[in-house]
Amino acid sequence: MKIIITGGAGFVGSHLAIEFKKNRRDYEVIAFDNLKRRGSELNIPRLKAYGVEFIHGDIRNKEDFDALSHCDVMIECSAEPSVMAGVDSSPGYVLNTNLCGTMNCLEYVRKCKADVIFLSTSRVYPTKIINSLKYQETPTRFELSDEQNIAGVSLQGLTEDFPLHGARTLYGTTKLASELLIEEYSDMYGIRAVINRCGVISGSWQMGKVDQGVIVLWVARHVFGQPLQYFGYGGTGKQVRDVLHVQDLYRLIEHQIDTIDAHNGEIYNVGGGREQSISLCELTSLCQKYTGNTIEIRGVDADRAGDIRLYISDHSKITKKTGWKPEISVERTIEEIATWIQNNKEQLRPILS
Repeated sequence: MKIIITGGAGFVGSHLAIEFKKNRRDYEVIAFDNLKRRGSELNIPRLKAYGVEFIHGDIRNKEDFDALSHCDVMIECSAEPSVMAGVDSSPGYVLNTNLCGTMNCLEYVRKCKADVIFLSTSRVYPTKIINSLKYQETPTRFELSDEQNIAGVSLQGLTEDFPLHGARTLYGTTKLASELLIEEYSDMYGIRAVINRCGVISGSWQMGKVDQGVIVLWVARHVFGQPLQYFGYGGTGKQVRDVLHVQDLYRLIEHQIDTIDAHNGEIYNVGGGREQSISLCELTSLCQKYTGNTIEIRGVDADRAGDIRLYISDHSKITKKTGWKPEISVERTIEEIATWIQNNKEQLRPILS
C-alpha cells in the first residue's frame, strides 16, 4: 500500500503519516507539503524518524505532482484553513489552494486510479442558518435547543442533512466546491472517494492561531502568560465547538481505507460530538487547571465575519455504520497540549507566543 498525504507536514497530515508508519510498517507513506504554515518545518525530522518520505511540493502547481509516482490512496488534508481568509486580504490564496489545488489532486488520482479520503470541514454549513438556530444560555455556554424549525439539527448537533443553501465564508465555500468536484470525478472516472466533514481537530504539534487551531492557541497563551479576547456574542466566551483529537480521526481514516467499498461515495460529519464539546470560558478554566496560570481575557461585543455561536457535529451516521466514536476527552486533549508546550517551551515560543 502506498499512501500520499497532501498537507503532510501540517498538524493533521503529519500525525496521520506517522501513525500509519507506526501501525502499518509495510505501507509506503509520502508527505507532500509546501511548508507555508509556520511551524510545519518542525515536523520534517519527526516524519523522517518514522520512515515517512517528505516531498516538498505545492498542490497549486500541476508540475509538482510530476515528482510523485503511482499511489494507491491519497489522503487530501492540505488547505488554507482560515475562516478569515479573504476578509481583509485577497481571496487568491484560499481559492487557488482549496479549489484549484483539489482539481490538481483529482487529476493525479485519476491517472493513478487511486482512492481518495478527503478532509472537508463543518464550515460547509451556512453561517446565517447556524446562527438562526434556537438555543439556550447557561452560566458557561450556549446549548442547542432540541426542537428546531430546520432539518438536520437537534440537541446532538448538526447532521449531514443540514441545509447547504447560503453563504459560509470563502474557506467553507472552497471546501464545498471541492466536495462537488470529488463527487463528479468519482461518478465519471470510477474513483472511490470518502468525504469527512471535520469539526475542530486538536492535539499536540498543532501550531494554533487566532483563526485556526483555537484549542492550542488558548493553551499556549496561558503557558506564555499572554492576553486573549472573547469575540462577539456578548463577549462572555459562551461560544461552543466540539473537539476531535487527531488520534481519533486517524482510527476512523484507517478503518475507511481498509473498508473503502463500504464508504465509497459517502459524506460523514466527523467530530467530537456533544460529549466532547466545550465553550471558550470552559476552555479557560481547563487551561488554568493544567498550566497553573491565569491570564487577562477581555470581552469584545462585536461579532467577527464568519463567526458562529455554536457548532456541534452529530456523528451518528458514521457511528451507526462502523461503531466508531471519539474516545479521547476534550479535557485529556487539553492536558496533552499543555504538557507538550511546556516540554518544548523554547522551541515553540517563537511560533505560539
